[in-house]
Amino acid sequence: MQQIFVYGKETIPYSVLFSARRTLGIKVYPSGEVVLLAPEGTSEEVIEQKLHKRAPWILRQQAYFTDFGIRSPEKRYVSGESHYYLGKQFLLRVSEGKTNSVRYKGRCFEVVCTSPDRARELMRSWYREHAKLKFAEYAEPIISRFARYGVAPTSLYVQEMENRWGSCTPKGKIILNTELIKAPRPCIEYVITHEMCHLLHPDHTAAFFTLLETEMPDWRRWKDKLERFMM
Repeated sequence: MQQIFVYGKETIPYSVLFSARRTLGIKVYPSGEVVLLAPEGTSEEVIEQKLHKRAPWILRQQAYFTDFGIRSPEKRYVSGESHYYLGKQFLLRVSEGKTNSVRYKGRCFEVVCTSPDRARELMRSWYREHAKLKFAEYAEPIISRFARYGVAPTSLYVQEMENRWGSCTPKGKIILNTELIKAPRPCIEYVITHEMCHLLHPDHTAAFFTLLETEMPDWRRWKDKLERFMM
C-alpha cells in the first residue's frame, strides 16, 4: 500500500517491502517510485526517521530521473534511427512506395509508405499488433500457473499508457502498455506476473510481494532492467 511522507513543502509517495533482510534500505526507480526495503517488524517510527534522513537524496534522485527523461529525444521515425523490439535494437529504414508496410529483416525495420509522414503511424500500429500477439503468448503459461490460486483475468488488453507499465482493474481486466513490446521478454513477463498478483492482492502489501517472490523469484532483476531499458 502506498503511503505519503511530507518533507517541508515536498510530498514523497512511497511503499514498504518487508523481508528477511537485516538493514533498512531505500530504492528510487527511474519512474520516481520510492520503495523502502525493511526487515520484518520494522516500526513506522523507524521508517519515518529513515525517510527524513534520506529525503534530500530521494528528491535529488527523482529530479535526476525527471531531467534524464526530458533530455531523451523523441523519436522522429526517420531512416537511421534505432528502435527496439523485444529487447533487441533495430535500425529503421524508411522509403516511399505505392503501398504501406512494415517488416523487420535481419536487424532492420523496413518501412515502406506512401508518405514519410506515415512512418510513425505505421510503426505504432505494427508495435500494437505484435504486442497483442506476444503478450497473449507470454501470459498464457503465467495465467495457467495462477489457476491454482483460483484466479484468472477477465481479459487481457493492450493500450498506450502514460505513467505505468500495466494495471489490473477491480473487475479483473489486465491492461498492458504497448511500449512493453520494446523490452526483453522477461521484463514483459514480470509486468504480467505483477498484475496477476493484484488479482489476489489489490494493494502492494507484504502478502502481495510474498506472492510475487514465489511466482518470480528474480522479479527485482527484471523490474530494474525494465526501468533502465525504457528510460
